[in-house]
Amino acid sequence: MFAQSAADHVSPDLLNPEQQRAVQARGGHLLVVAGAGTGKTRTLVARVVGLIADGVDPSRILLLTFTRRSAAEMLGRVAAAERDCSGAAAQVWGGTFHSVANRLLRTFGGSAGLPPNFTVLDHADSTELMGMVRTEEGFGERAKRFPKAQTVAAIYSRVVNSQAKLAAVLEVDYPWCADDGDDLKTIFAAYTAAKRRHHLLDYDDLLLFWRGVLASPAGAAMAERFDHVLVDEYQDTNPIQSDILRALTRAGTPYQAGTQVCAVGDDAQAIYGFRSASVENMWAFAEHFPGASIVTLERNYRSTQPILAVANAVLSDTTHFAKKLWTTRSDGPRPMLATHHDEGAQSRAVANAVLDARERGIDLRQQAVLFRAGHHGDSLELELTRRDIPYVKFGGLKYLEAAHVKDLLAQLRILENPADAMAWHRVLASLDGVGPATVRRIIAELGLVEPAPEPSGATAAASLGDDPLGRFIGGVGALPPAATAQAAELRAAFADCRGESRPPAEQVERLASFCAMVFPGRYDNADVRLADIGQLAASAGGYRSRSRFLAELTLDPPGKTSELAGPPHLDDDWLTLSTIHSAKGGEWRAVHVLHASDGNIPSDMALGDVDAMAEELRLLYVALTRARDELSVHVPLRYHVNRHGHDDRHLYGQVSRFIEPARHLFEATTTAVDATLDEVVALDGTVGVADEVDALLASLWD
Repeated sequence: MFAQSAADHVSPDLLNPEQQRAVQARGGHLLVVAGAGTGKTRTLVARVVGLIADGVDPSRILLLTFTRRSAAEMLGRVAAAERDCSGAAAQVWGGTFHSVANRLLRTFGGSAGLPPNFTVLDHADSTELMGMVRTEEGFGERAKRFPKAQTVAAIYSRVVNSQAKLAAVLEVDYPWCADDGDDLKTIFAAYTAAKRRHHLLDYDDLLLFWRGVLASPAGAAMAERFDHVLVDEYQDTNPIQSDILRALTRAGTPYQAGTQVCAVGDDAQAIYGFRSASVENMWAFAEHFPGASIVTLERNYRSTQPILAVANAVLSDTTHFAKKLWTTRSDGPRPMLATHHDEGAQSRAVANAVLDARERGIDLRQQAVLFRAGHHGDSLELELTRRDIPYVKFGGLKYLEAAHVKDLLAQLRILENPADAMAWHRVLASLDGVGPATVRRIIAELGLVEPAPEPSGATAAASLGDDPLGRFIGGVGALPPAATAQAAELRAAFADCRGESRPPAEQVERLASFCAMVFPGRYDNADVRLADIGQLAASAGGYRSRSRFLAELTLDPPGKTSELAGPPHLDDDWLTLSTIHSAKGGEWRAVHVLHASDGNIPSDMALGDVDAMAEELRLLYVALTRARDELSVHVPLRYHVNRHGHDDRHLYGQVSRFIEPARHLFEATTTAVDATLDEVVALDGTVGVADEVDALLASLWD
């Protein structure tokens, strides 16, 4: 395929010696320990290019990431790295664990009893189904308080992804639900049965069935599908994902003739334990994949040396894989450690710092404010609004979580999987005058419940094996007079879109006519919501099949376009506000870290738990290493407890214990207690215990 070697396709100017080792390693498994900002994406891209250059069939290369955006970016860079690679890059299997699982199960799922038209539930749909089952089983009418559907769904997912026993999960993570174990088992069994009956898979099922097929007689054919598997952010994998990767290598003895795994990760950035991610997977890589080589990347291309010095000191030798980040960028100011007498002073100081950086040429878009929890930014948001500083805050409602968008997607889900009772519930309930009783009756008449009830009136209940969509189009399901016209339009739209004769974009446009009839009576701002449906149709234009379109949207939905805090500004510039978890993978010229005090970082919920405290330390490390040129860490010594109430309860804090090893590397300031709303006075000097005590005492009578 390519006459040149891998090295010929990688410019020496772009790869350092350690990256070259990772790119050119062959003949076994490989773990790349990539510190923050050390060019892991560049290394992965170069390795894919190198494999193709060495003659590996690109369709036998699998690139696994945790976001579709990351996979698309990497494959785009593969195509751009070498003109001759553009076509090859399109053949590489790239995507998230869940999207790849969905794609493989469409082919191999029959061996596991899966129908080819199964529907994938997103998190909101999974919670809704869990709530329906919870109600049907009678747990919503108990005199004793019972966990809400959201909590029940979270417990279920935690059990599945951690592969831990329910009793252990309840004891550690949900002790207030410890007495509900037997009832939760009943709900989980009913939830699983409902999914199987209606051809539904949730996110957890995708991984479970992928692993299950690999362990079945069909597993060999699936494993032999790939020669090379590359995994990004390996420290964020859970036990099931680790099992899948190990199963993909079983063809080799010992792991030389079969699929070769190259994993890239950083145990210092393992911060998703609450999602059942297991950093132990990375620590045990050499054990799980015998004969594996390990390459460590330490040269940082993002931050200045003063910032890296702080990050190295904070992390110290607390990780399994020892590394010390360094850079040739020795210039740059010392990071700032600023203490403030309360949250208000912190917010005013940060707003001033943001505007000052902007005047020095660091645009708002090149700055970020990071915090441990979403509510830590509440006070700052008020200050930014008062100062007319535009901002984006990550963590809001996603576009596909909007009710009107889910209405349209439910219609598409029915077309794809007519047995999807949840989608029928949503669509039928949108009709005028149709209540829960009518919905249940029609669902039964369409044959979507087991056992089907006795016939009522002239319409007989169908069996589950019948065609519910065809029955509905044919007129099954008597409706109130108010819904007659809407139902007629829905039946006609379903008839026009049934099958795959129309491209997905045209199907969305056809269904939009039904939405135009029901949205005015269902939602405020119907025109705006219909415009969102138009946006959905535009998105569908890039897909050939409805199933692929639905799967991609469910597994990796786009963000909401209205996440901006306010209307667009003429200078098209805004500040980023984000939790540290959401900021992972990002970088900005200037980073401001809020609430770096004990009780916030680390969270008071982690105190006394060794593993939780270790993850909190890594969380601070992630925040510090997002900064390229300037870093400031802020500590309010007085902060409110009930932020959304009307009382004045507050706590007194101190600088985070995690900061202490690096404290001497900061430029320290404090803000004067008598600062006005419009002016914050910065006092240069070393901030020690005496300064903190003085600020604390003064706050008592300010």
